[in-house]
Amino acid sequence: MGKNQHVVPNKNGGWNVKGAGNSKATKHFDTKQPATDYARKISQNQGSELIIHNKDGRIAQKDSHGKDPHPPKG
Repeated sequence: MGKNQHVVPNKNGGWNVKGAGNSKATKHFDTKQPATDYARKISQNQGSELIIHNKDGRIAQKDSHGKDPHPPKG
């Protein structure tokens, strides 16, 4: 199981993709959408969660790409 990937605002502007527990960003982006796309690819490859934060740092959205014990029907 890989590390959960976080899309977080950078205090100097733009957005960072960070693995859970990492002190440094994996990659920096000027805007949120490409950061989200990049983090989603990593979390899909690693079977981990994607956690997207708002500008204020609070969690806006979570996408799980792991082995969900309760997948939706249909």
